[in-house]
Amino acid sequence: MGVSKNEPQPVESLAESGLVGVSDELQRLWTPHRMVYIADTHQPDEHDCPFCHAPALNDEQALIVHRGEHAYVLLNLFPYNSGHLLVCPYRHISTYDEATPTEVAEIGVLTQKAMRVLKSELCCDGFNIGMNQGAIAGAGIAAHLHQHIVPRWASDANFFPIIAKTKALPELLGDVRERIARAWADPGPTPPSAS
Repeated sequence: MGVSKNEPQPVESLAESGLVGVSDELQRLWTPHRMVYIADTHQPDEHDCPFCHAPALNDEQALIVHRGEHAYVLLNLFPYNSGHLLVCPYRHISTYDEATPTEVAEIGVLTQKAMRVLKSELCCDGFNIGMNQGAIAGAGIAAHLHQHIVPRWASDANFFPIIAKTKALPELLGDVRERIARAWADPGPTPPSAS
């Protein structure tokens, strides 16, 4: 008597299959498009730096949401969360201590504005803000200073990253860029004065 096509077929374990490897609880989400980022261990100089190149592109191509005088704001191409922004000086410098007082001030102002825009537009509950200084500290592009602004929600630490070891991004980068750029142009409430 043959096996019915409708009956569930027995599934062999990894050990029974004869395949190499040790099974674990992790599920795999194959993302071959990220190999470009992972495999490229080259640290760019000013001639091939994506943060030097981005301002030469139009805002949609470069994912830029705002251009200031000494620094600009763009979406991270490999975001931790929707709305993950980077604030970069135009000048090709690698560490914060190389920034001029004017660049430091504008990076600060743009960071504050980004937080207000993200709170207003994406209704986030908090932020992770920081700079990785040097490749050893985790900077993917260590040659060009950039500050991360990662919006966080109470619900972004749900079961999916914990159980499935996968991060879901609910909106396409272009759509998020459009929303943030549009909201950035709206002056909204005036920030508190330093008086």
